[in-house]
Amino acid sequence: MNITLTLVIIVLTCLISYQAFNNPEMRAKLMFRPVDIRKGEYYRFFTSGLIHGDFSHLLFNMWALYIFGETVESIFVHENGLFGPVMGRVAFIAFYFSAIVVANIPSYFRYQDNYAYSALGASGATSALSLMYILFSPWDWFIFPPLPGILIGVGFLWYSSYMDKKGVDNIGHNAHLTGAIYGIAFIIIASAIKQPSLLHFMLEQLMAGPQPFPGF
Repeated sequence: MNITLTLVIIVLTCLISYQAFNNPEMRAKLMFRPVDIRKGEYYRFFTSGLIHGDFSHLLFNMWALYIFGETVESIFVHENGLFGPVMGRVAFIAFYFSAIVVANIPSYFRYQDNYAYSALGASGATSALSLMYILFSPWDWFIFPPLPGILIGVGFLWYSSYMDKKGVDNIGHNAHLTGAIYGIAFIIIASAIKQPSLLHFMLEQLMAGPQPFPGF
C-alpha cells in the first residue's frame, strides 16, 4: 500500500481531533481565537486546522481531503509535475498547512477584538485543495451534487461570499472563500513559474467543454 502524505495528514488530524473531543482544555488551547493570537499565541493559526467541532465535522473535512488531496499531491510530486518527487512532498505539506493559516487571516483582522469568537477545522485547507482539483478537472462530474466541477467551484465561491456577508450561521464561510481563492492563486502562480505546461493543460481542460453525464 502506498502511504501518501494525504493519508498521513488525515491520520494525524483524526488522532489530534479525537484527543481534543475528550479534552476540553486541549481543544480550547488549540482553537483559533484572534484575541489570544493578538497576545502572541500565533500557533493557533496553525493548530486550529488539526481539531474539529464533532465527528461529522471531522468526517466531512477528511473525506474532502481524501477525495481531492491525493490528486493534488500527485500534481506536486510527479516527476513531470509542479515540484518533482522530493521537493514536491515538502511543497505539498507547506501548501496544505499554509492554506489553514491563510484562510484564517481575514477572520483574525475581523474578530481580533471579539472575545466571544473562536473557530476550528481544516475547511480552509480542504477548500483550497478542492478548487485546485477543479482547475485540473473542470468538467468531471461530482457524485453529489451531480454537476460538473466547474459549476460547483463557481457556485461554492459565490455561496461562500454570499453567506459570509449575511452572517446568519456559525459556519466559517470567510475561511472557505479565502482558502479557495488561495488554492486557485497558488496553483496558477506556481505553474507559471515552475511548470508552464500545467497552465496549458488547465486551459485545454477548460476549453474541452462539458462532458456527457457518466452512463449516457
